[in-house]
Amino acid sequence: MSDRQTKGANSSRSQEPMPGWPPRDILAPFILLAVSLQRAHGYMIEDSLRALGLFGITMSTLYRTLRQMEKDGFLESTWEPGPTGPARRVYTITDAGHAWLDSSAAMLNTYRATIDRFFGLYGGPGDPPTR
Repeated sequence: MSDRQTKGANSSRSQEPMPGWPPRDILAPFILLAVSLQRAHGYMIEDSLRALGLFGITMSTLYRTLRQMEKDGFLESTWEPGPTGPARRVYTITDAGHAWLDSSAAMLNTYRATIDRFFGLYGGPGDPPTR
């Protein structure tokens, strides 16, 4: 590994995606949240996901998920001219999307409580769990 690769690997270690992360069932709520905050095209949504800590999303996965969410009625899209290039598909959340986002937030809150209980017992690598 070159010095440049070593520096890059060390400095971005916290941003490296874990294999299989995020799971597909968690991606949709993050997309809905991003689009609920601002109408957006694919690259803006990708930026929002990265800002939320989701670094392992490929554009093909993102666009496939966006198309499916539109087909399911959670998002709508329109073609709008790009500022300097070709037209872009811009996504907007629907009422059904807002309802699913609310439901997903409740589910994630339950997950968070479970994870909080886990870390309340787990002291860290090499530390025995507290009993």
